[in-house]
Amino acid sequence: MDIYHIIRRPLVTEKGTYQSKQSHGVTASRPGRGGAYSFEVHPEANKIEIRNAIEKIYNVKVEAVRTSVHRGKYRRHRFKSGMTRHWKKAVVVLRPEFHIDLF
Repeated sequence: MDIYHIIRRPLVTEKGTYQSKQSHGVTASRPGRGGAYSFEVHPEANKIEIRNAIEKIYNVKVEAVRTSVHRGKYRRHRFKSGMTRHWKKAVVVLRPEFHIDLF
Protein backbone atom coordinates (compact mmCIF):
# COMPACT_ATOMS: atom_id res chain seq x y z
CA MET A 1 0.00 0.00 0.00
CA ASP A 2 1.29 3.48 -0.90
CA ILE A 3 2.13 5.84 2.00
CA TYR A 4 -0.21 8.48 0.57
CA HIS A 5 -3.12 6.00 0.66
CA ILE A 6 -2.43 5.00 4.27
CA ILE A 7 -2.92 8.52 5.69
CA ARG A 8 -6.30 9.81 4.51
CA ARG A 9 -6.59 13.12 6.36
CA PRO A 10 -5.61 14.81 9.63
CA LEU A 11 -8.40 15.13 12.18
CA VAL A 12 -8.45 18.77 13.29
CA THR A 13 -10.74 18.96 16.32
CA GLU A 14 -10.67 20.78 19.64
CA LYS A 15 -9.41 17.69 21.42
CA GLY A 16 -6.78 17.04 18.75
CA THR A 17 -5.52 20.61 18.91
CA TYR A 18 -5.27 20.38 22.70
CA GLN A 19 -3.38 17.06 22.51
CA SER A 20 -0.95 18.42 19.94
CA LYS A 21 0.05 21.22 22.32
CA GLN A 22 0.52 18.87 25.31
CA SER A 23 3.99 17.44 25.85
CA HIS A 24 6.14 16.62 28.85
CA GLY A 25 9.81 16.37 29.59
CA VAL A 26 11.82 13.51 30.97
CA THR A 27 10.96 12.42 34.52
CA ALA A 28 12.21 9.57 36.68
CA SER A 29 9.21 7.38 35.84
CA ARG A 30 8.60 8.17 32.14
CA PRO A 31 10.52 9.41 29.11
CA GLY A 32 9.87 12.73 27.43
CA ARG A 33 7.44 12.96 24.54
CA GLY A 34 6.06 15.50 22.13
CA GLY A 35 2.48 16.20 21.18
CA ALA A 36 -0.11 13.70 19.94
CA TYR A 37 -1.65 14.15 16.49
CA SER A 38 -4.70 12.30 15.18
CA PHE A 39 -5.30 11.12 11.61
CA GLU A 40 -7.90 9.16 9.72
CA VAL A 41 -6.09 6.20 8.18
CA HIS A 42 -6.86 3.30 5.85
CA PRO A 43 -8.81 0.59 7.73
CA GLU A 44 -6.33 -2.14 6.75
CA ALA A 45 -3.21 -0.19 7.77
CA ASN A 46 -1.27 -1.44 10.79
CA LYS A 47 0.77 0.56 13.28
CA ILE A 48 4.11 -0.03 11.56
CA GLU A 49 2.78 1.18 8.20
CA ILE A 50 1.22 4.24 9.86
CA ARG A 51 4.51 5.04 11.63
CA ASN A 52 6.53 4.79 8.39
CA ALA A 53 4.02 6.89 6.44
CA ILE A 54 3.96 9.71 9.03
CA GLU A 55 7.77 9.75 9.27
CA LYS A 56 8.19 9.98 5.49
CA ILE A 57 5.37 12.44 4.75
CA TYR A 58 5.97 14.93 7.59
CA ASN A 59 9.72 14.30 8.14
CA VAL A 60 9.36 13.67 11.90
CA LYS A 61 10.24 10.85 14.31
CA VAL A 62 7.32 8.90 15.80
CA GLU A 63 7.48 7.57 19.35
CA ALA A 64 4.15 5.71 19.59
CA VAL A 65 1.01 4.95 17.56
CA ARG A 66 -2.45 4.24 19.01
CA THR A 67 -5.29 3.07 16.77
CA SER A 68 -9.04 2.62 17.14
CA VAL A 69 -11.70 1.38 14.74
CA HIS A 70 -14.96 3.33 14.54
CA ARG A 71 -17.88 1.27 13.30
CA GLY A 72 -20.54 2.85 11.12
CA LYS A 73 -23.93 3.70 12.61
CA TYR A 74 -27.37 2.99 11.24
CA ARG A 75 -29.09 6.19 10.09
CA ARG A 76 -32.50 6.90 8.62
CA HIS A 77 -33.41 9.62 6.18
CA ARG A 78 -37.04 9.91 5.25
CA PHE A 79 -38.11 6.41 4.20
CA LYS A 80 -34.69 4.95 3.62
CA SER A 81 -32.28 3.49 6.10
CA GLY A 82 -28.57 3.11 5.62
CA MET A 83 -25.30 2.92 7.41
CA THR A 84 -22.46 5.41 7.72
CA ARG A 85 -19.02 4.18 6.75
CA HIS A 86 -16.51 2.43 9.00
CA TRP A 87 -13.22 4.27 9.58
CA LYS A 88 -9.99 3.95 11.52
CA LYS A 89 -8.35 6.61 13.68
CA ALA A 90 -4.65 6.76 14.55
CA VAL A 91 -3.16 8.93 17.29
CA VAL A 92 0.54 9.47 16.65
CA VAL A 93 2.84 10.61 19.48
CA LEU A 94 6.03 12.33 18.35
CA ARG A 95 9.41 12.66 19.99
CA PRO A 96 9.91 15.86 22.04
CA GLU A 97 12.00 17.71 19.46
CA PHE A 98 9.46 17.33 16.61
CA HIS A 99 6.05 18.82 15.80
CA ILE A 100 3.66 19.05 12.85
CA ASP A 101 2.51 22.51 11.76
CA LEU A 102 -0.95 21.46 10.54
CA PHE A 103 -2.59 21.89 13.93
